Amino acid sequence: MRPRQTVLITGASRGLGLEWARQYAEDGWGVCATCRRPEEARELTALAAQHRDVSVHRLDVTDAEQLRTLQLDLEEACIDVLLNNAGVYLDKFLGDFGGIDYEVWLRSFAVNTLGAVRVSEAFAAQVARSEKKLVVVTTSHMGSITDISAPGSYAYRSSKAALNAAMKGIAPALEPRGIGLLLLHPGWVKTRMGGRDAPYTPEQSVRGMRRLVEKFDPSMNARFFRFDGSEMPW
Repeated sequence: MRPRQTVLITGASRGLGLEWARQYAEDGWGVCATCRRPEEARELTALAAQHRDVSVHRLDVTDAEQLRTLQLDLEEACIDVLLNNAGVYLDKFLGDFGGIDYEVWLRSFAVNTLGAVRVSEAFAAQVARSEKKLVVVTTSHMGSITDISAPGSYAYRSSKAALNAAMKGIAPALEPRGIGLLLLHPGWVKTRMGGRDAPYTPEQSVRGMRRLVEKFDPSMNARFFRFDGSEMPW
């Protein structure tokens, strides 16, 4: 029996990406799960062993050759939901003003901003031929310029703000192909990035974000929502 729909997820080896993969697999979707080092992604490969419609692929979103290889592997695919989840927070404990690490800043942009744009551009044709036709971006409230009230996290904040701006601009290019775009803030979640003090579990966050994906309609296109459905300021 064929899966009812297919999702491509970047950064699926742990945290939110792994939870997206788990929930979609359990709901009968085809899941193309990508990560940088599949040989180390034990939970993800175990999930693939349990669900025949889950496949694991190598992808560093900053690596053009790896992206091209995956693009060729999935050349004939229909991708209902393209989920740009891969991201880094490299300056969480670094880079006070006066001692900023600019290499960290450049790496943050390469992954958080350019990575999502690269993947969206590479798989637009596969999304356009699907039924759902939706590009989803996991961004952050820290990319909201309105919400900035304290110093620090310059690389992460600016890379997510740039991601929001880039995707807001890409939306009109996708619209003539029938493709929608949804930007989501997952909340503060108990992951390696979020830490143990976070109030929400990956399961809670992804359940909420999936509800927004499921109910997506043209009125939601290129808008920025928190996982609970409230709209975020730019």
